[in-house]
Formats: sequence, C-alpha cells, structure tokens
Amino acid sequence: MTTIRTRVAIIGAGPAGLLLSHLLAQRGIASIVLDQRSREQIETTVRAGILEQGTVEVLDGLGPFSRARTVGHRHDGIELRFAGESHRIDFPGLVERSVWLYPQHEALKDLIAARLADGQDLRFGVTAQRVTGAESDRPHVHVTDAEGNAYDIEAEFVVGADGSRSVAREAVSGSRAGYFREYPFAWFGILCEAPPSANELIYSNSPDGFALISQRSDTVQRMYFQCDPDDDPNTYSEEQLWELLQQRVPGTTLNEGPIFQRDILRFRSFVAYELLKGRVALVGDAAHTVPPTGAKGMNLAVADVLILAEALGELLLKGSSTALEAFPDTARERIWKAQHFSWWMTSMLHVTDDASEFDRQRQLGELHSVTSSTAGSTFLAEAYTGWPFAR
Repeated sequence: MTTIRTRVAIIGAGPAGLLLSHLLAQRGIASIVLDQRSREQIETTVRAGILEQGTVEVLDGLGPFSRARTVGHRHDGIELRFAGESHRIDFPGLVERSVWLYPQHEALKDLIAARLADGQDLRFGVTAQRVTGAESDRPHVHVTDAEGNAYDIEAEFVVGADGSRSVAREAVSGSRAGYFREYPFAWFGILCEAPPSANELIYSNSPDGFALISQRSDTVQRMYFQCDPDDDPNTYSEEQLWELLQQRVPGTTLNEGPIFQRDILRFRSFVAYELLKGRVALVGDAAHTVPPTGAKGMNLAVADVLILAEALGELLLKGSSTALEAFPDTARERIWKAQHFSWWMTSMLHVTDDASEFDRQRQLGELHSVTSSTAGSTFLAEAYTGWPFAR
C-alpha cells in the first residue's frame, strides 16, 4: 500500500476545501485536496450563489483570479412582495453593505485556477473511502483513484469538506449524526433563456405560495416556486410553469423564454453534533446545511474555513491547540444564527398546507412588521448581507 504524506489532507474540492488550501498556503502550510468528481463536473454543475460582502472580500484575496466583482452582479437590496404590495429592503441604506449574485460554480472556477497556478496538489477523480486515526497525531485518508488504485494519505490533520454525504463525518461523530429538520415543501426551479425580469431578487409571498425571481446572467434567469417535495418536474408544460410563476408574482410581468433546466430542491436543515475529533474537522456542508431562502450555504462554509485556517496555523506552526479546541464553539455561534435566519425567512415567506386563516394573517402581520420598521428591516439586511466573520 502506497502512503503519501502531507501536512493537511482536505477531502472535497468545493468552496470550503479550495479556500482552506488557499489560506493554508498563505501560511506556508502544504496540503492535498482531493475530490471524487472531475474538474469538468465541478466547474459545470450549476449552483446558485448569493455572496455576502465579507465573502467577496475574502475572494478578492485570489487577486487576478477573482471575478466576483467583475462578472458577478452587485445587488443593493431585495424586494419583499406580499398582500399586493412591494417593499424594498435597502441594504446600503440600512447596514452599508451589499451582496453579489455570483453562481457558485463560477467561484469554483476562480478557486481552482488560483490553486493550480500556485502549484496546489489537487487530485480530481479520487474517492475518499474512509478516515482513520482521528485521535492520533497522524490520521489517514484511505482513497481510491479513477483507475481503481488504492493508497493512503497520511497527514498531520484531515479536513472533511466533502458535502452533505461526508465520509469524514463518520470519523468525527460516528453513528451520531446531528440535528435535523425537513420542511414540508420544496422549490421547483427553472433556468430559462431570457433577460432579467427585475434588477434585484423578488421574494414573493402569495396566497398560492412562494416564488423567487432571480437571475444568472444578462441572458439567463433562475426562478423558483413553492411545490410539493414529491412533485415530478416533468409533468408540467412550459405554459403551465409560466402561469404558475406569474400568478405568484402579481405586479411584475415576467420575461419568458425557453426553459432548459428544471429541478426540485428539497428543504432540509442539518447541523452535525460534532465538528471536531482529535485531528479531524468538518466544514461547509459536511458540518451543516441550510434551506436556500436565506442564501447562507457558501457563505457559512467560508466562515468555517476562516476560523479553521487560523486554528491550523496555530497548531501546525506554533504547536498550540488552543484555537483548534475553540473552533467548534466559535463556528457554532454563526452556524445557529444562520440556521435561525434561514428558518425565519422560510417560515415568513412560505404557505403550508395546514395553515389556518389565523396563521395566514399572522404571517402577513410579521411581513408588515419587518417592512414598516427600520429596526426590522435592519435585522433582515444585516443577516442577509452577512455578520462580521469571527476570529
């Protein structure tokens, strides 16, 4: 059995894993990043992306490889629509911050290009089978490459950044999974060839259910409407889809175009019981997932990585484990704030099948409370654009 040695082994070449390798390299700490997907699969799997201002500032550190500010679209607010009225949340006016619409796969292209240019050991098509020795000073990642060859990666530290079906999670928490919630609805998403229907995102609460009007580029729109999780995306004609979307966004005439992708996005919340065991840690979707309503997924991964990178610098360069021991509690504070914000936005905007008329009127009262109050609007703007990153 061949054994390859490195200081840090990172499972997963998503935003968390690639950014962590970048931050470690800045500290002079070598790492190996591996992912079972090919580079093409990673760069062409279209994923949504609303980046907090702090996340964009972190990506600025990629220098000429960062395109978030040049290709992405800066958004200075969102529109909440309900009861036949439209209410804009002005981010800069309330908290002097903004967000950027920049799809996650585009950010991954930037990160991959930057890491490869820096000489990063980045291995595509390599599958992590298991992680062992978490409580030793030399944990191992047992892997298989694209040709079926097995070998071990021995490291001083292992990081599971390998998504919601994490292999590393077993080494950290064993059979103890985590806190979990599944919502009784999902999003039916479409991508269509048409110019944007609005300059900023529209979050619409209607008697027929929720809808979100977004965009991917100047020629592609991304739209969602609330649906049953078990719906078949192929049962609707294009005409039916446009009718469903239009009736849930009264007051805006949607720009229609050919629909070239449709999918069902289930709503789940998860936080792992444990984020650290010995010399194995979890970050990003391996540690937590949130509903997409609050746009927190990738931003929360960045927050994890910033904390862990500093902790690993202290451990591997100075021999101090103090910051590493504090990592779980420090990360959890933001994780649970993000879980609350995502749950709050979700419950405020979606109509459940069992909602009574009282529930409906209370929900509208909540929306009025937020939009008619500077304090309420500021809370939403502060959370949406992102809290300061912890150190």
